[in-house]
Amino acid sequence: MITRNSLIGRFGRHYPAVAGLALLGAVTAMALLAPVLFPQGPWRMVGRPQLWPGADPRFPLGTDILGRDLLACLFYGARVSLLIGLSATLAATLIGTVIGAAAGFFGGRVDRWLMGFTEIFQTTPPFVLAVVVVAAFTPSLTSIIIAISLVSWPPLARLVRAQFLQLMPREFVLAGIVMGMSNTRLIVTQLLPNAITPIIVSSSLMIASAILLEAGLAFLGLGDPNAMSWGYMIGVGREVLRTDWYITTIPGLAVLLAVLAINLVGEGLNDALNPRSRNR
Repeated sequence: MITRNSLIGRFGRHYPAVAGLALLGAVTAMALLAPVLFPQGPWRMVGRPQLWPGADPRFPLGTDILGRDLLACLFYGARVSLLIGLSATLAATLIGTVIGAAAGFFGGRVDRWLMGFTEIFQTTPPFVLAVVVVAAFTPSLTSIIIAISLVSWPPLARLVRAQFLQLMPREFVLAGIVMGMSNTRLIVTQLLPNAITPIIVSSSLMIASAILLEAGLAFLGLGDPNAMSWGYMIGVGREVLRTDWYITTIPGLAVLLAVLAINLVGEGLNDALNPRSRNR
């Protein structure tokens, strides 16, 4: 049995994962401290446009093409990225788990229908489908979260289905059926707890994909115009990429480090929770 202390110990011995957790903690701190450190918000024009980093001590990272403080934009961008990443992942995990669990548990015609429905979403490239969904509605945080969750759940649904198909012939599941457990109770109390490890690992990695998708959508002008995001910052800087490349590079590095941190944490969780990874 995996205890909390043993899990923490195994995770702590995965040094890249610990580094990723520290980096992720820094990004979270940025998101939480943004209103405290920059009460004026990220949209206010506070200095001369296109001020390079270090040119003015008031703006350590410089200003963008409209004279907005890039450091303030970076902190507020962390809030948007984490909000979208967590919200879209939560919704996608819920959808994927429900569909995958139903397909794996009931099998037969239900399985064929649900997996056929899943393949409809998988036949279209995720980014293209996200662009179509966001473009069909007014670009906002809500429409972006819906679009990202719609393109993210199919792989998780297949993963949960595969886990359920492996668990269904097990003795404890057959014993629950003989004891007269309802389908809902059997799924919630017997099957899901034994399939939770890959769900946790897959969901943690899904957050990184959601952040990348949001950055791509905002870069194309499909982001929320009222929310400062890293993708929006990159899109603004592309107009002066040759002369003031720092405007694009700084938020681009933020996206890179955040995604790297989440992937490292996901790998650490996989090694801590997955016996095969631990024995490798």
